[in-house]
Amino acid sequence: MKIATFNINGIKARLPRLKEWLEETRPTVACLQEIKSQDENFPASEFEELGYQAIWHGQKSFNGVAILTDTKAIPEGASEVQRGLGIDGPKEGEGEQARYLEVDVAGKRIVCIYLPNGNPHPGPKFDYKLAWMEKLRARMAEIWAEEVPAAVLGDYNVIPEDNDVWAVKGMASDALMQPESRAAYARLLGDGWTDAVRTLNPRGGVWTYWDYQAGAWQRDHGFRIDHILLSPELADKLEAVGVDKEHRGREKASDHAPVWAVLRD
Repeated sequence: MKIATFNINGIKARLPRLKEWLEETRPTVACLQEIKSQDENFPASEFEELGYQAIWHGQKSFNGVAILTDTKAIPEGASEVQRGLGIDGPKEGEGEQARYLEVDVAGKRIVCIYLPNGNPHPGPKFDYKLAWMEKLRARMAEIWAEEVPAAVLGDYNVIPEDNDVWAVKGMASDALMQPESRAAYARLLGDGWTDAVRTLNPRGGVWTYWDYQAGAWQRDHGFRIDHILLSPELADKLEAVGVDKEHRGREKASDHAPVWAVLRD
């Protein structure tokens, strides 16, 4: 099984690039973030034509997550387990943002997340980020207790270590690299979850995001914020990981590249 995560940065704007990626790489399960689409406007039929079932949790203009399942590989598709973590956004009366979606696929629990960015730091948005991470940790503990093979994929908006960024000083004041953000991520690993990309790339130097500004892509000034965390049952089956970096360089591409892991059946 090949599972992948891809912050698409607007599903309508990137639909041609997204379909190209699906056709060329054919992940079994693809978790998407920042679809930036209301539920009623999500282009599910576009994916059905490619042989993918879609389950999505949308929101107007920003956020939004979706999970695509290759029905050619898994005819029964996926079944939804939970959407949302029950935590309101940082603005008073805002309600919950569309950042969490959980499904069952072929005996495995797949979770797609879009963790809050947290900037500017300090401030309410950073406080929200940390509170959301605690909610996520609690939910991951519940999944762990179910003893179901599980993977939690997505844009974590955390640069875990110094070797996950092209320039430490350049990002030192960013919410993605604050000690509190890193500590919250480290607690997930301390609970027994495995960072798939780190496991097979222990020296770091793997980027998943390049800003649109200042020639970041052309200069390879990137960092790693898109992660795949595996429960022990799936960590034991980890065979390969990768970043489809070439797709970041295409016309009208997302500022993220897809990240994937192959698990032995």
